[in-house]
Amino acid sequence: MSGGARGDASGVGLALPQAPRRIVSLIPSITETLCHLGLADALVGVTAYCVEPRDVVRAKTRIGGEKTPDLEAIRALAPDLVVANVEENVREHVETLRGWGIPVWVTYPRTVAGGLAMIRELGEVTSTAARAEALLAELEPLYARVRAASLRRAPVAVFYPIWRGPWMTIGRDTYVHDLLAVCGAANVFADAAARYPTVTLDEMAARRPEVIVLPDEPFRFRRAHLADFAPYADVPAVRDGRVHLMDGKIFSWHGPRVGEALRTLPEFFGGARG
Repeated sequence: MSGGARGDASGVGLALPQAPRRIVSLIPSITETLCHLGLADALVGVTAYCVEPRDVVRAKTRIGGEKTPDLEAIRALAPDLVVANVEENVREHVETLRGWGIPVWVTYPRTVAGGLAMIRELGEVTSTAARAEALLAELEPLYARVRAASLRRAPVAVFYPIWRGPWMTIGRDTYVHDLLAVCGAANVFADAAARYPTVTLDEMAARRPEVIVLPDEPFRFRRAHLADFAPYADVPAVRDGRVHLMDGKIFSWHGPRVGEALRTLPEFFGGARG
């Protein structure tokens, strides 16, 4: 018997009669997580943005984008479980799939702790609880150690844009904000009212970040974009050469990817002060 005793992030409970054998993942980080739980063979459909693990996803049916999936293609795959996300996917699409009788489990972690809880919930829903607990036996103590260490030192001020034209960044009610805090950084726009506020580089400069992270997703920042910050030579991050092009997956992917973040980012941010 497989199933979730609790409701998912959309408030809907799920009880599957058996372990799912045909799974469609609508989120790249979930695709990676499911593979870590030993479900690579059960995955039958993934999005166009599911890029990891590469040797697995190249052989799977692509069902479109996260917000533009081909629902009929999903139905044709006859999945016994679809995994979605409140923010990344569209509610109406989830409701359509459920209306067709397709079980959907919806996720929505907005903190690192929530991401770890999601691994446990996925393990329960997919009858891979033992694998989930083995992964968490590594990640949960690591999270506790890193968080405790970060609380003992002053955080490093960080600007983390997610878009350019217009410039957008993260507010405090986001996974990336919490990950930064856990790893010893302070989001300079934590006081913004919006989850993803539109800002200007002048506003950024006024907050004097010590580090600027330019991730490659959702906007793909490249070397040419470093020039955007040249006029702000008095900003500590610019002055000290700490404007970094980085892998966005480390910051924004839920699931096992957090282990890489917890092992590398505290030292990375700590190095901003020598």
